[in-house]
Amino acid sequence: MPDRFSRPPSYASALAQPTHYTPPAPAAPSPAEALPALPVPTKKGRSVSLWLFGFLGFLLLALIGYFGWALGPSASVIGLLLALIPLTIVFLGVRMIDRWEPEPKSLVIFAIAWGAVAAVGLTLLSDLVLTLAVGLRDDAVSAVVQAPIVEEFWKGLGVFLVFLVARRAFDGPIDGVVYGALVGAGFAFTENIQYFAISLIEGGGGQLTVTFVVRALLSPFAHAMFTSLTGFAIGLAARRHASAGAALGAGLLGLIGAILLHALWNGSATFADFFALYFTLQVPLFVGFIIGIIALRREESRLTRARLGDYAAAGWFTPEEVTMLATPAGRKVGMAWASRLRGDRRPLMREFIKDATTLASVRQRAITGRDPLAAEDERALLIRTRATRAALLAY
Repeated sequence: MPDRFSRPPSYASALAQPTHYTPPAPAAPSPAEALPALPVPTKKGRSVSLWLFGFLGFLLLALIGYFGWALGPSASVIGLLLALIPLTIVFLGVRMIDRWEPEPKSLVIFAIAWGAVAAVGLTLLSDLVLTLAVGLRDDAVSAVVQAPIVEEFWKGLGVFLVFLVARRAFDGPIDGVVYGALVGAGFAFTENIQYFAISLIEGGGGQLTVTFVVRALLSPFAHAMFTSLTGFAIGLAARRHASAGAALGAGLLGLIGAILLHALWNGSATFADFFALYFTLQVPLFVGFIIGIIALRREESRLTRARLGDYAAAGWFTPEEVTMLATPAGRKVGMAWASRLRGDRRPLMREFIKDATTLASVRQRAITGRDPLAAEDERALLIRTRATRAALLAY
């Protein structure tokens, strides 16, 4: 036997040596105490019917067949890969707008899919019907008149469908802008596949590069910006607890704005030097769009703070927590504080902020009386926020 195994163990002190009997550690209770499963708000009125997704699936097969026949598999695949870049840019930008109260994933997928599949397919069908009815149109007329009207109509219909089937997830202008931008991003994605593939077929890599720079890098947010005007109008109606008819009327007003902006954008590229008007017209329009988003987010923050203040008055939150949960500066401080806690508790802080922001929206819907399930959601979110706070502060 090796010498190191035959020697008795050494101890720093005689007092540290074990006795002949070492009692076992007490057994943990079974099951061990843990954070219970937390309730979640009901999905009723916050999701899309499978029938609508089935309709989109049918159109998708038809669209794939069309692209394969008209453009060829190789050019279509290259166009698809390149079109993913501007889609990702727009998607990340939209998620920043709605970071702390993200829309249900099924609605996000539906909005993008409606723009990418239904709006494009119905636009192509409309173009075919118009061609059969009145013959070929001048390219300038098609770009400045027909395209804005037909495309914005079908895209706007997708936003209105989200309002109809998921009113409990359509709380106000910010949500309208988000859904409109997602529909527009989906439409631009499929349209870019077509433009990139045609450029590759007709002009090779050089023409493809120019088209990619103009559409993907210089103006990736164009379609998202147009359709967000329709969504903004419907969102204003939703905030006022409008009926479907009133929301449709508001959406038509927003649709007119989307068509005019779309026509102005296309006209600047059709009748004038694109790059000259890009910096003098299109860039200022985009800057104005960003300023509008910032103003909407500030108003949303003010409303969130007011609604969480109701819960603070009832003892659910402290005034300091309301500031941390409802304001950009407070959220930044809260995330920094959570990162210094044992185990880096930023994921818990994110859940705390998201649940509290959703709770404020539920409270707003309850005040307006437009959500019969508000009390159920409120109960679930109050339990969640209290449990998450306890986990954040646990040592």
